[in-house]
Parts: sequence; C-alpha cells; structure tokens
Amino acid sequence: MIRSWKIEWAAFAGGTLAAGILWLFVHAPGFEGQLSTTIGNESPKSEAQSQVQSQAQSQVQSQAKRLSDGPASERLQGGSPSSENPDPGKSDSVSGSLPVTQGLSPLTQGLTPLEPNSRYPEPFVRVYLSESKTVETVSLETYVRGVVAAEMPLDFEPAALEAQALAARTYILRRLMNDDRTGMPVQNADVTDTQTHQAYRSISRMSKLLVQDREGWMKADQACRNTRGLIIAYEGQPIDALYFSTSNGYTENSEDVFPFKLPYLRSVESPWDKEGAPRSKETVEMPLKRFYELLGAKSAQAMGPIVAGAGGGKLPIRVTERSEGQRVKMLAVGTLKLPGTEVRSMLGLRSSSFEWVIKGSKIFITTYGSGHGVGMSQWGAEGMAKAGSTSREIVEHYYPGVNLMEVSKLPNGSTL
Repeated sequence: MIRSWKIEWAAFAGGTLAAGILWLFVHAPGFEGQLSTTIGNESPKSEAQSQVQSQAQSQVQSQAKRLSDGPASERLQGGSPSSENPDPGKSDSVSGSLPVTQGLSPLTQGLTPLEPNSRYPEPFVRVYLSESKTVETVSLETYVRGVVAAEMPLDFEPAALEAQALAARTYILRRLMNDDRTGMPVQNADVTDTQTHQAYRSISRMSKLLVQDREGWMKADQACRNTRGLIIAYEGQPIDALYFSTSNGYTENSEDVFPFKLPYLRSVESPWDKEGAPRSKETVEMPLKRFYELLGAKSAQAMGPIVAGAGGGKLPIRVTERSEGQRVKMLAVGTLKLPGTEVRSMLGLRSSSFEWVIKGSKIFITTYGSGHGVGMSQWGAEGMAKAGSTSREIVEHYYPGVNLMEVSKLPNGSTL
C-alpha cells in the first residue's frame, strides 16, 4: 500500500514538473514564432494567415505600386560573423489593438516601439528555404530578426541594425499587403530566403548563431524589439524599402535602375561608405576580347569605327550618359549602346559606377560601391550610426519624405 502511494505521488510530481517546464518554455522570451516546415506546394496557408492577409489586401489603396522588378536588397558583402539564423518566434494573436508602451530607443521621438512581451497581432510569413526546398512559417517579428541577422554584420552599430529592421519589416509587410508573388518558385510561400527578396536566416540557423555568437544574436533581437510594430511610410502607406550594400558616394533615383519612379527613392549623398566598407572599390581584369564578347559587341552592328592604337582592332568605349547618382547610365561600345545596369549584369560587376583602362589586350575595370544603389546604403547607415545618427535619422535620409508609422495606423491595421 505504501509502495503504491509512493508510485502515485511520484507520477503526480513528475507530471507537474513536466507541465511546469513546458509552460516556461512556451512563455520564454525567445519562443516567438510558429514553425511549420513543408515540402514544395503541399502546405496551404494557415486559416489565421489567410484571414490576416485577406484583410490587409482589401485595405490597400488601388494606386499602391508593386515592386515587380528587382530585390529589396543586394546582400551586404563582407558581412556578418559566420552566423545562421536563430529565430524562435512568438505565435501572437491575430486580432486586437496594437498597444503602445514606453519607448526602448530614442529613434521614435513621439512614436514608441512595443514592449517585447506585448502581444500585437502579427501576420505570419511563409519563407521558402532555397537550400532545403522547404517552407518555414514564422511570425513577422521572427522573420524580421532573421533578415537583420542575414543582411547586416552583427558588429554594426545598434542604430544601423534598427534601420535595417525597419526596412526589412516594411518591405515584407508591403509585400504581404499587396499579395505580391513575384520571384516565388512555389505557390505556398510569401518570400524566399535569398536576395531575390531579402536574405533570411532560418530558425535552425539562428539557433546555431545563438550558440556561436550570442552577442550578435542579442543585437539583432534588440534591434527588432526597439522597432517592434513600426514601419517606414510615405503618405500613410508602407514604402518599397529597397536597400543595398555600399554606395559610390551617392544613391540612385529609382527610375535609373528600375522601371518606376518613386518620390522617396531619390538620389542622395552617402559619403560614409568609403570609410569602412570592405568593397567600396574593386578592380577586375579580363581579356579585351572577352569583354567585347560578353557585351555582344562583335556583331556587325557594333563594329563601327576601329580605334587605332596599341595593338589596333579596338572598339571605342565611352560613357554617353551618367545618372544623378554618378553611375554609368549608358555605355557605347562601337555603335552598340547599352544601359549601365545591363553592362553591370553582363560583366558581373559589383556596381554600375565604374571606369576602365585598357592595357594591351586586357581591360581593367574599377567599380565603386556594391549593389543596385537604390534606397538605403547599409554601409552608409553604419557610417551615419557611428557619427551619432539615430535609426530614424538614417531612414529619413535615405528615403526622403518618409516618416515612421505604427502598424495600427494603417487602414485596418489593428487586425493586420
């Protein structure tokens, strides 16, 4: 009888302990997302996600532009510590109002980020993991943390990481609101984990990062917490928050790179990049013959006049037009004229800001900066942060005319 009572008591105590451990795990600060990993197109949207995205889409103004060309980012070269993405997320309610609490960062000046433990109605993001060809479903804030950890070196200044979090959150939220499907290899996901959209560290990779670089993980997490529930807006709508690695000293007007003109994607000065960016300047060389071949300049159309000089047989190469951002807008090779963005792609150059010199049978091309040049320069953001700028000042510099906005202020934002 005594033995039976002891066994029953041990079973009760063990069950209570297990339940307590489970409660602590589920309510821990790091447990922030709901994960569902599936293959290909086998998993439909969750009911909650479908409801959220349907409500959001119905509120989008008809004139909202879709970003149908080009990625949000061209990933920062020289980047973060080995890390992968540790991002447990919190499965928050998808209904209710967006509470505002005391600010955790000086960036907002009148706006305040949400407390980490507050439950605001986050949508879910379905991320296609290109390496495993699976889909990972996580909360919005979990996704943003994974992007910050993938897109920026984690030894960057907190204000730069916060600016990255704001841009990443704004980009994905706009994409969800517009139900933008561009660049997707499968139907049951919203975004890929590559720079086609935004680089993203999966939950498993974030878990590895937490072990390998706890300080870096904490910095990415804090950047998201300090900007929680805030986006970059223009006239009350989330912007196309494009960004890139390194400028040549200026950013580009959107219409000089992409087939659209937006008032907040204007060319601005960015002198900070040259100080710390590892690839602000790079020289590549190739046989001149190969250069001509890659550009298709061996056709009869392009032969044009031959330049006399050392070795002879050289087609003239000249810049016929430059953009406001001091990049090559149009290049002429013989009689062939090519946009600078196409030349960059054809030759595999880091930037369309370049110059060259021909020596014998070789051409040496020097590029300045890295990336498409539109929107926020990541190394420029770091330079501004080191100079004392807040994340708000950073985004307002690179996206002229914008303001920070609480998600709840969007049409029907309380249910987004």
